[in-house]
Order: sequence, then structure tokens, then C-alpha cells
Amino acid sequence: MITVVTGASSGFGAMTARALADAGHTVYAGMRNTEDRNQQAAKDFDGYAAGAHALEMDVSDQGSVDAAIARIIAENGRLDVVVHNAGHMTLGPAEAFTPEQLAAVYDVNVLSTQRVNRAALPHLRRRRDGLLVWVGSSSARGGTPPYLAPYFAAKAGFDALAVSYAAELSRFGIDTTIMVPGSFTTGTNHYAHAGHPEDSAVADAYSAEYGSTIDDLLTRQAQESPEDADPAEVAREIARVVGLKKGTRPFRVYVDPAQDGAEEVFRVGDRVRREFYRGLGFADLLKPA
Repeated sequence: MITVVTGASSGFGAMTARALADAGHTVYAGMRNTEDRNQQAAKDFDGYAAGAHALEMDVSDQGSVDAAIARIIAENGRLDVVVHNAGHMTLGPAEAFTPEQLAAVYDVNVLSTQRVNRAALPHLRRRRDGLLVWVGSSSARGGTPPYLAPYFAAKAGFDALAVSYAAELSRFGIDTTIMVPGSFTTGTNHYAHAGHPEDSAVADAYSAEYGSTIDDLLTRQAQESPEDADPAEVAREIARVVGLKKGTRPFRVYVDPAQDGAEEVFRVGDRVRREFYRGLGFADLLKPA
């Protein structure tokens, strides 16, 4: 399979790119600043395995995305799998983030997928084949702590977009799987690289009121995860799904060691969705043609 993974310089993206390469796929690891900040990450992946290629791709720039997809098509004649992984976390009281900050979080976590889809989907639709893998989050439906609102809201929007795309692409023969990772507090850079609010006065007001409550809550959340929770399991599950035949791939895959309740809620929502489509006479939209 010819695959592209967005946000692949570190975290789930880097693990997924390597897992796919290990499975024998041709993998383009999309990352920005391959000649600067991510130069070492790009070099490491280029030398990782045959068929492993670092790819300059800034998902916030349509021109960069278009050029990246064009390179893949030029070098291979096709693209089979898109893994939407790029994302950015935030940490702080919601009120203290400016509207511009929220827009930036939404841009990275949601609008980036639209840029990639608009570049890649014409090729997949033309071949009437392909797979979109959306790396979502249990935070869209599970028990979630406060102080992460911009990220959680963006991930909920990400999930809603993925669900709608699944139906709209089905008659083109394009498959969809939504990965639902839980909270992995170690093994990725999500928390270390989290964005913080710009309005320090508002943030200080919340700190004065809540004190260490939020830190304590996040610590207790981390303690809910088993000590052996391995974020690389997300990458392995993506590689497994890519290797399955079209039409047999699961709509969602849960990798949530802490079991925050998201799976229970998602299953109800997905059941209602299936029943709704069947009631309208559009059951065919639930699977790729």
C-alpha cells in the first residue's frame, strides 16, 4: 500500500509510520520543517526501511499539502491510504485562551484534514478505492478532565467530520476507520508540547480559585492508566487495519487502557447512526462499495 501519515515527526504519527514500514508498505511520513526543526526526524525516517520516505508537509498550508500529495502520485502513480494524525494539545482554563488561539487549535486538528482530503481524495475517488484512517481521541466522548477544552472541542469536531466523510465516500469505494486512543500520559509528546493560554491574568484567576486541584486531577487521571500502557499499540492497530480487506475493516478501533467510558458512548452513537441510515433506506452508505 502507498500510505501517507500526517504529523509524523513524533508521537503516534512517527510510531505509525514505522509500523506501516515494518509491515512492508510504502510510507510517506508527513512533517513540516524537514530542513530545519525536524531535519533529524526526517533523516532518521528516510533511513529506517526500504519504502520509508520523509515528506515535507505543513498541514496548515494548502500549497504545502498539495505539493506533498503531488510528489506521492508522481513517484508511485497512486495513493492508497491517508492517516489523519496531525494534532496539537492545549492545557489551561478555556476562558484564558483567545479566540485566535482556539482557531489555531481547530486549524491544526480539524481544518488540516480538509486540506489533505481535498488534495488526496480526487485520486482515491478516481480509482474508486482507498482508506482514510482518522486518529481521533476518547476525549470526544469519554470522561474528560477540565483544562483541556480547546483540544477536546477540536477532537469532537474532527470525529464528526470523519463520520460524515465515511458515508459520503462509501459509494466511491473508499473505506474509513476511526482510531480512538485513550489518554496516554507517557510515551508521546502531547502534554510536553501542549499549548498554553495567552491571557495570563485570567489563567491566574483560575489558579487562585482552584489551586492544585487541576494538577491533582490530571495526576489521578494518569494513575488510571495501567503501568504497561503502550502508545505504540495505536500504531500497531493502524497497521493491522491497513492490512485488512476493504469492507472488513472496523469503523472504530479503541485503544484505551484507562477505559474512560468513551467506547460505551461511541457504541451507542454508532448504533443510532446505523439504524438511522437503515431507516432512511441508505444502508449501503455504511460500507464502501
